[in-house]
Amino acid sequence: METPFGHLTYCTNIHSGESWPDHFGQLRRFIPAVKAEVSPGKPFGIGLRLSNLASLELSKAPALEEFQQWLQENDCYVFTMNGFPFGGFHHERVKDQVHTPDWSTAERAAYTARLFRILAALLPEGMEGGISTSPLSYKFWHRCEEERKSVTEGATFNMLLVVEQLIQVHQNGGPLLHLDIEPEPDGLLENSKEYLDWYFQYLLPAGVMLFTEKFGFSEEEATLAIKRHVQLCYDVCHFAVSYEDPQVVLERMQFFGLKVGKIQISAALKALLPKGDRENVVAAFRQFNEAVYLHQVIARKSDGDKIHYPDLPEALAEAGREDVEEWRAHFHVPVFTGEFGALSSTRDDIVRVLSRQQSKPFTTHLEVETYTWEVLPAGLKQEMGASISRELKWVMKQLDI
Repeated sequence: METPFGHLTYCTNIHSGESWPDHFGQLRRFIPAVKAEVSPGKPFGIGLRLSNLASLELSKAPALEEFQQWLQENDCYVFTMNGFPFGGFHHERVKDQVHTPDWSTAERAAYTARLFRILAALLPEGMEGGISTSPLSYKFWHRCEEERKSVTEGATFNMLLVVEQLIQVHQNGGPLLHLDIEPEPDGLLENSKEYLDWYFQYLLPAGVMLFTEKFGFSEEEATLAIKRHVQLCYDVCHFAVSYEDPQVVLERMQFFGLKVGKIQISAALKALLPKGDRENVVAAFRQFNEAVYLHQVIARKSDGDKIHYPDLPEALAEAGREDVEEWRAHFHVPVFTGEFGALSSTRDDIVRVLSRQQSKPFTTHLEVETYTWEVLPAGLKQEMGASISRELKWVMKQLDI
């Protein structure tokens, strides 16, 4: 829905359905009721997630025309998409395979370019569109620095081939489309420092070289084009797990003239681990130890240093470390709840980000992303539609809408 602070929606990666017919069935089931609850009488925006299979199916004219007709009949529109998970995302083990294929492959580039063609066809006239994507690759697949450098270079080149198409679309009178890079713990880009280092050491130099030759741009024009079409997806959960201060991150982005394409409104789990009395906290974290998604943990030691665990089991195995004061876990939990027994959430970071958006808007796309509904402990589950509506209403309250 359109608000004074941007278009607000939720990401449909909460819904199962890897084929387009199955996913469309989920949209038909849930979106009209959510719209009636949070956006009655007004157009409702959708944050669409398509698997590779679904994108191939929706690319065909009959399916796309049917969806366009459904959007019109239900007073809905699509303005952002989630292009991070390529393959299956429900009812199977995902874990680190969420990064497969990574940006060093032609498959990832082709999938993303296809999503942009779909988005351009669905996007309302005069509106910009964005697609969030993976942070190049998964860090643990590339142990040595030389290999990571090689993968980063290849991934950046493939990404620029997609950006080239976005520039051409915009030059030919089409919509402004941007690729929104989503840093995540243990991604090849996992925090603001790594994002900025990549942007200025890899993306801009390679992009300026490519686009001055391809389009005849000056260096300044090429730089502006890249900054226009490659933006940051600020996933609040991910940055909170990395203990990054939202104000610092956003000030850095502004200082370097870089844009935020989308806020993914999400909360992580966190808890202090008191010395000699941490059993209840550790037991509470065990309730969230499930087999589908990665739940990276970053532990803060008493001296301020951080310990990175690739998943909850590795953190639980070292729960007895007395030098650790806090855990933050990459488990997206409902944003309308701040306490989970012995654990709490990082939703205070959401409040700070939304407050900044109110006072000094820095994006036009806001998307709630709590995709873990199916794997939440039973006591936290409401009916899915009610949970989605409640999350959106909580965000609207923070924005005084």
